[in-house]
Amino acid sequence: MFTYYFDLGMRSLSRNMVITGLMILLIAVGVAGSITTYALLSAVSANPLPSKSGRLFIPQIDNRGPDSRVTNDGEPDPELTLRDAIALRANHEAIGQTAIYPVYLAAVPTDTTIEPVAAKGYAVTADFFRMFAVPFQYGGVWSKTEDDEGSNAVVIGTDLNQTLFRGANSVGRELPLEGHVYRIAGVLSPWNPTPRFYAAADVQSYDRSPQIFIPFQRALDSKIPTAGSTFCALNYQGKGWDDLVRSECSWISFWVELPDAKAEMRYRAFLSAYADEQRASGRFNWPGYTRLRDLDQWLKYMKVVPSEARISFIVALGLLLVCTVNTIGLLLARFMRRGPDIAVRRALGASRGAIYAQYLVEAGVIGLVGGLLGVLLTAWFIKGLDLVFEAKIARIVHSDASTMVLAIVLAILVAVIAAAYPVWRASRIQLAWQLKAG
Repeated sequence: MFTYYFDLGMRSLSRNMVITGLMILLIAVGVAGSITTYALLSAVSANPLPSKSGRLFIPQIDNRGPDSRVTNDGEPDPELTLRDAIALRANHEAIGQTAIYPVYLAAVPTDTTIEPVAAKGYAVTADFFRMFAVPFQYGGVWSKTEDDEGSNAVVIGTDLNQTLFRGANSVGRELPLEGHVYRIAGVLSPWNPTPRFYAAADVQSYDRSPQIFIPFQRALDSKIPTAGSTFCALNYQGKGWDDLVRSECSWISFWVELPDAKAEMRYRAFLSAYADEQRASGRFNWPGYTRLRDLDQWLKYMKVVPSEARISFIVALGLLLVCTVNTIGLLLARFMRRGPDIAVRRALGASRGAIYAQYLVEAGVIGLVGGLLGVLLTAWFIKGLDLVFEAKIARIVHSDASTMVLAIVLAILVAVIAAAYPVWRASRIQLAWQLKAG
């Protein structure tokens, strides 16, 4: 029976190609806009580390007082001072902890035929790689001893390894960075979680993957400046590295891994006690104020999802609604004009259910074709996202098989929903009046 209805639907659609084409185009445009913005919103709001997000936390300590919280929505700075980062590292409540700050260094290859490369990356402690499940292609991370001693080890990204060493295993080789020679301990596999949660306080949440990771202590010893944000008091007069590391400026991200709720409670208690201790020592004169957020809470707090993405999705849903309403009008006019045909079929014994099924199948055919066209438009819209959004955000959105299937399913669903009222009206026409008029 479905095949019969499908054949009737195809014949009916071919009788008025202009109206049919208009309905298909309306559905395709509405679906393509919705799926494109949905793909964008999904990409920028996806959980970057779902397997561990409930175990990773970022502590915040108010070291600048209530006045600074006025400009921070009543919250402490999103990063820590070096003084606080060192103090937290000395505590062993967490099963893992890492201090992080962004660096920007020039990589000078030993092969003189290759030009120097500007490499973005981070100064981190060794736990960074285990805590964030960073995959390695070659080698691994430096040791805990090297971490504490400020070793000259470096972990590089796969892109940098391809550029400097043509993709070969470069573990053990030397890499000059800003006048200092580093030994390559490991090469990462492609890895760039988006949004870049561990640097959400910075502007690099959607940048290309980092290419160098050096020991945190080594970066401090070498006085490598931060390439990221610093949060200082308005009256801060410091100049240079030495003033920064002694100041109350916050510039270091700090993450801890806590295995369960009890460990989280203990760490919260430790943070509060530490803040109270700093107050008692005369460092500041306001009540201790701390925060401890897990990964999901942190991303929401930092608002890493661009507001433009949410607005675009809402606008696209509005466009889909407009397209659906217009499709309803076209289908209503189309089905009501076929009143005499429906009356004849009803007079010959066709039930209302049969009429309903026939025209819903016809609408489904329109939706299927609209969905196929919508797939093409979706791929085109996704490629053109960089015309509306920043390139670093647009490039993380891709059209995969699941996106395409969703577009087709949505198009069929929209067509069937749009046809529900017109078909209901058409299946309840007055038979005697239509037969007499025919």
